[in-house]
Amino acid sequence: MAIRLSTGIRNCLLGGTAGTQGLKNILDGGVLDIFTGAQPVNADAIETGSKLVRISSTSGSGVSDGLRFGTAGTGFIPLTVPTWQGAVILAGVAGWARFYGTGATSGASTSEKRMDMSVGVSGADLNLTHTSLALDTTLTIKTFNITEPAE
Repeated sequence: MAIRLSTGIRNCLLGGTAGTQGLKNILDGGVLDIFTGAQPVNADAIETGSKLVRISSTSGSGVSDGLRFGTAGTGFIPLTVPTWQGAVILAGVAGWARFYGTGATSGASTSEKRMDMSVGVSGADLNLTHTSLALDTTLTIKTFNITEPAE
């Protein structure tokens, strides 16, 4: 289990063609999709499994429904308001998730800004209260932090 950054997001962090940006700025306004099965080999690869839910600030129903991160502090950035939630579109067991930066699209790409993560109830990159998602329910993400280790 590990958060996997796409080539596009790594290049942006390193000052590539999009300039040097912080991870918060790259991801603010993005969305989080949760899938069944195992994570792809890297965040540049096409999505695997079936998409269960899209997490956004308006459950995917608004034009401006991107997720927001709070202020960085003590080596991490937390989620912030509005609420991170989404309507489950397919029943299944959550296995992994992909966070897409603003305007990012699905499919294989080395230029899109996104990161993949494991999903579970404990010890995963994204912990949920349960991983069995039921159709037509609303999933709310209550806590999610991106941490930059000191070493």
